[in-house]
Amino acid sequence: MAKKTPPSRVSRGKVLEQLKAAARRGDRTGLALAVDQMRTLAFSPRYWEKYLQLLNHPLARLVDLLVIKQGEKIARQKGWDRPKRQPAPGRRARAGRARAPARPRGRRQATEAQPSLFPDLYS
Repeated sequence: MAKKTPPSRVSRGKVLEQLKAAARRGDRTGLALAVDQMRTLAFSPRYWEKYLQLLNHPLARLVDLLVIKQGEKIARQKGWDRPKRQPAPGRRARAGRARAPARPRGRRQATEAQPSLFPDLYS
């Protein structure tokens, strides 16, 4: 008989409590604990569903966007991406617009009219 691994001790409720407390009081320790627990859920494929449920809360979503940056990656890997938006009917595509001529790329030459920023160094 295979040994069953214990369930994660990280729960959605605990993480959200810590995030709310950190938001109210500016508690860096609580925020660090919450971020650590969120990373545990985010970086383990076993807990991806739990993590995505956690991201329904705005505070957790903000932490993911700013610190962890994993929610979109997980959703994309699982095929949960939103379909790309189709342009509204009746609107023209941008291909019909006239474009400005391309400017030559490269470094500009300094002209005589342009004064030096460091006149003392180059005199």
